[in-house]
Amino acid sequence: MIIVTSNDVPGYKIDAIFGEVMGLTVRARNIGANITAGFRSLGGGELPEMTKALYESRHEVMNRMVNEAQQKGANAIIAMRFDTSEMGQTWTEVCAYGTAAFVIPLAAGEPGATGQSAYLARNPQTPVQPQAPQMPPNVQQAW
Repeated sequence: MIIVTSNDVPGYKIDAIFGEVMGLTVRARNIGANITAGFRSLGGGELPEMTKALYESRHEVMNRMVNEAQQKGANAIIAMRFDTSEMGQTWTEVCAYGTAAFVIPLAAGEPGATGQSAYLARNPQTPVQPQAPQMPPNVQQAW
């Protein structure tokens, strides 16, 4: 899956747009981590407990967003963004969102082609080709 924060993918032609995809999580703050982070904040500097929690949350929402894009048949997500917000004093929402798309690498000699896209156009059995949609393990099929 190609994920970019730009509105296009250099060296690729956007062939189809499947719409917005997102991954979302709401996390309750761990009371122990809050107390430890509170003491650390008195001295300034990084709060490793909070950094770890945010990193794990972002990783989780990225995986959820990618799964949703794959279910739609996308092989890329363009204009990807993160959003976070506080919900009360104990919950944090983390969201990753973007536009699911199907992109095709441009061959050598085509306007806008890059070395990577030319290679991928010559070798179509690469990981950037779409994979069969897969249901996340925690979602049951309705049929």
